[in-house]
Amino acid sequence: MPQGLYRGMSRAEIDRQMNLRARWPEHPVYLARWAAESAEVRRRLASRLLDGRLDVPYGDAAGEKLDLFLPKSGPARPPLLVFIHGGYWQGLDKGDFSYLAPPFVQAGIAFASLNYDLAPSVTIPEIVGQIRRAIPWLVRHAETHGFDGERIFVAGHSAGGHLAVMALLTVTESIKGACSVSGVYELEPVRQSYHQDVLTLDAATVRAMSPARLLPERARPLILAVGGDETEEFRRQQEELAAAWRARGLPVRVVDLPDRHHFSAVDALGETEHPLFAAVREMVLNA
Repeated sequence: MPQGLYRGMSRAEIDRQMNLRARWPEHPVYLARWAAESAEVRRRLASRLLDGRLDVPYGDAAGEKLDLFLPKSGPARPPLLVFIHGGYWQGLDKGDFSYLAPPFVQAGIAFASLNYDLAPSVTIPEIVGQIRRAIPWLVRHAETHGFDGERIFVAGHSAGGHLAVMALLTVTESIKGACSVSGVYELEPVRQSYHQDVLTLDAATVRAMSPARLLPERARPLILAVGGDETEEFRRQQEELAAAWRARGLPVRVVDLPDRHHFSAVDALGETEHPLFAAVREMVLNA
């Protein structure tokens, strides 16, 4: 592959496809709303209006913590949906996505928002390793924390979508299904973009860490969703991954997100009237 090129694109075009904050300059409005709504959810937890606990360590590293939200009524051991945040493996925090918890909790589903250490202090393979360790930890500690360790699902947005699919592919006995919203499934354009300055990917890592190159022989159900207004690269990556899974007879479902862009797409996951929320709820409760 010529240096600086991916699918015939120049470096400038690759950066345009991958620079999501530049593409949507209104993104600070979304980040501020996520933070404000999530702070209110955590306030409800602190005031015992919501069950759960914050900053539960699942490992020894600084980033290896999660926030857990539990239904106040219903089955004694509800299923668990683990959400993995995005931020190009470099930013954001589990606390920014507490706002997604209440709709699932009200549906009888426990919700965990998962943190991990961020680049450049760690590499993408190290982050994937943290996610792979977090899920078995949740299985082992399910009874202590009040959810069903045999019904654990993962969801993620953007880089978190990448991590959710990587978890589905490699922790197959513990994860019963996954949802990826606006995920990254091929890391080569990331390596060829301005993100390389921080992520320092090499060709071997791209091969080992790209879900599009790791097609399994069998898999648990996967739900994919990408905004209709996303960049062409994000839409193409989902389309190709879905086609590859279907060609192998693997269980994949695509939920359309018309008129959504990269920052509004994740909101659909927590909107109780949206087909994406309905699809994830159905997957979790009917497993």
